[in-house]
Amino acid sequence: MIEEMYGIKYKRPEVVLLQETGIGVAETAARTCYDSFTNSENDVIKELECKLPDEAMCKELNSIEESALLDDLAWTYFHHSILEHANLSYLIRGTSRGVLQEHARHRIQAISVRSTRYTMSGIINAFVASKHGGDREFFIDIVESYDMFVTADSAYNRLEIGAMYDKLDYQFHTLEDFYSIAVAKSSLPLLEEFANEPKKLYDALQSGKKKRNVGDAFKHIITDNVKVDMVVTFNLRSLKNYFSLRESGAAYFQIRWLAQEMMKVTPKKYLDLIIKKK
Repeated sequence: MIEEMYGIKYKRPEVVLLQETGIGVAETAARTCYDSFTNSENDVIKELECKLPDEAMCKELNSIEESALLDDLAWTYFHHSILEHANLSYLIRGTSRGVLQEHARHRIQAISVRSTRYTMSGIINAFVASKHGGDREFFIDIVESYDMFVTADSAYNRLEIGAMYDKLDYQFHTLEDFYSIAVAKSSLPLLEEFANEPKKLYDALQSGKKKRNVGDAFKHIITDNVKVDMVVTFNLRSLKNYFSLRESGAAYFQIRWLAQEMMKVTPKKYLDLIIKKK
C-alpha cells in the first residue's frame, strides 16, 4: 500500500506473524500466583491443580483462546507481569532505518535486523562498474532496480541514489586503496578483463566472491529512507506498551504504520488483553 505524507509517497511495511506462544501459560502463571486452578473455565487449567501436564495437556494449554482471569487482571487489577509469559514474533519487511532507530527505544524485545555490513555488495559493485565504462546514470539505474527505499517516488529516489554515488565518488578519489576495500581479492582481475564493459563487469562482480564486511567502509552512504527487514519478538506486556505508544497519532508516522500492520496480524485473544475496548 502506498500513502502520501508531506508531499512524498511512501510504501507501507508488510508484516507476518511467525509464531505465538498462546495465553495458556500466562493463565497458568496467574493461577500459580493465586493458587486458583480449580476456578478456571478451562478444563486443562483445572487439571493442573493435582497433576503436572503431559505433552497432550501442554498442547491443549497452548490452544486456549479465552481467559476470564487474565482479562480481569489486565483491566481491573492491572497485574500485567503475567502477560510477560506470552510471546509473539513478527517478520517485518520494508520498514525504514528511521523506524529501526525508534524501535531501539523499546528495551524489552528481541530484534534481528538485516545487516548493512554484509548486504551492500551490490551497491558497491554497481559503483565500481560505473567507473569502468559506465557513468553516474548507470549506477543510478542499477541501484533504483533494487527497490531499496520506503519512498515510492522515482524522481526522489534517484536523488537519493545520486547522493550515494557522490559520497562513493568522494571516497574513490581520496582512498589510495579503494578497490582493495571495495572488491574481493579474487575479483580484482575482473576490473581489467571487463575494463570498458560496465554491465559485464557488474554481472561478473555479482557472481564472484563478495567482499567481507564491505559495509564497514561505506554504510554511511545510505540514509534513514532505506528499507529494513527484521524479526522482532515481544512479550505481551511489552507489546501492550509498544502499541499504546506507537499506534498513537502522536507517534512518528512510519512506526505508527508498522504498529498498525502488526496489530492487523495479531490474534484477537492477545489484543483483548492489551488494547482498551472502546
